[in-house]
Amino acid sequence: MKVGIDMGTASDGTSVPLDIEELLATRLLVQGNSGSGKSHLLRRLLEQSAPWVQQCIIDPEGDFVTLADKFGHVVIEGERTEAELIGIAGRIRQHRVSCVLSLEGLDIEQQMRSAGIFLNAMFDADRDYWYPVLVVVDEAQMFAPSVAGDVSEEARKISLGAMTNLMCRGRKRGLAGVIATQRLAKLAKNVAAEASNFLMGRTFLDIDMARAADLLGMDRRTAEMFRDLKRGSFVALGPALSRRPLPVTIGNVETSARSTSPKLTPLPEAVADVEDLIFTPDPEELIRPITRRASAPRPTTDILAELSRPRPEPVAATEPRAPVVEMPAADREALLDGLLAEILENPDAAFRADAELFQDFLVRCRICRVPGAPLSLSAFRRKMAVARSGVDPQTAASEIWASALILSRNVTDDLQGVFLLVAQSAVRGLPCPSDAMIARAYGTHSARRARRLLGYFEEQGLIVVHSDLSGKRIVAFPDLQVETAPGLRMRSMM
Repeated sequence: MKVGIDMGTASDGTSVPLDIEELLATRLLVQGNSGSGKSHLLRRLLEQSAPWVQQCIIDPEGDFVTLADKFGHVVIEGERTEAELIGIAGRIRQHRVSCVLSLEGLDIEQQMRSAGIFLNAMFDADRDYWYPVLVVVDEAQMFAPSVAGDVSEEARKISLGAMTNLMCRGRKRGLAGVIATQRLAKLAKNVAAEASNFLMGRTFLDIDMARAADLLGMDRRTAEMFRDLKRGSFVALGPALSRRPLPVTIGNVETSARSTSPKLTPLPEAVADVEDLIFTPDPEELIRPITRRASAPRPTTDILAELSRPRPEPVAATEPRAPVVEMPAADREALLDGLLAEILENPDAAFRADAELFQDFLVRCRICRVPGAPLSLSAFRRKMAVARSGVDPQTAASEIWASALILSRNVTDDLQGVFLLVAQSAVRGLPCPSDAMIARAYGTHSARRARRLLGYFEEQGLIVVHSDLSGKRIVAFPDLQVETAPGLRMRSMM
């Protein structure tokens, strides 16, 4: 079905249509300096296409939440756990509901992490739910930066990987990326290069004008025109818009953003006792909580200097301390295992981050007064992996299981739970775990990701995946000389 929406008017007064079906296959890049009208353009595109295609908006400033009142978009707050975002994204694709992921109020690192997790979950949706979705990302240079910034490497990789998947591989999964950026120079080239449609607005820096001219196939000498474009005016090019560069003035919109452009307003009349008005506190200020901003990070040299100082001599305690209760090592391990089992009894524990579970575990240890030094995060993850494998006490005491534990150290901490789950099934001769069981052990709902994990283990030479005559999956462990019983029928690992 061919659907054309009206984006605005050309210089000769004719309307400029945008072919939605073509856009879904070829993607769109919007560039313009702050105040050039990018958000207005995106709002026009979203309003005009809302009746025809499902939409997902990554909104760092909360400007597009107003679409919910008129067009029924679901507003998703970014302050959610990883498991919540993954679950919501899966249901968004399953039920074909348009949504706005509002990241307002989060710092840049949290925004990148939340957006990356959400987009990856949409990308990993089951094939049955690969319906077409228009994925609009405002301020895309934040989520796909061309160079590393002040954020952690982990957050940058999650966000950049999600944006790369969206623009490079999203088409086959029904995801059509529409990205808007203030500066092309700040946007990762492999993300920008995948767009075939362009709407270039006002820009002033030479490097951005040159890149815009190159993308539009224009002579660099004519790139100066981008400085003269008015607010709301763009140059369009692409199979969904125009085969030749076409100036277009974006049409009106029905909804408005919560934030507006600054406008001059008259100053208030001068007050005689202005000093008393300013320096006398309001009574409500005395009971209002003070919001403190996070201090700037300390220089590394200061931290190293502090660590190198000798520790002061401990001062004798003035109050008697509680006597230290000695506990046999076996009893302590049993107590730790019991606390871990209590945590895993919660159905949502499989989809919570390890850091959250670790904090919960430490609190329970303090409540139960577990003696000895607390577990480190890596040791906790190791115990969690063994617990998630579901191994029984008899198997856990066997030599072959000890060999399986040694073999599991060939994979990263986050994959050991999956590896041991399959290994204990092989050691005990149980059927191969299903995709859902493997996905849960990894903390995801994606069966496709579960199959990819088995493929990864096979690439590392740790397992061999094959099937019986009826096509049921069997996983063999060459180093352990064991294999699982036939499980469910095999599906493609890709």
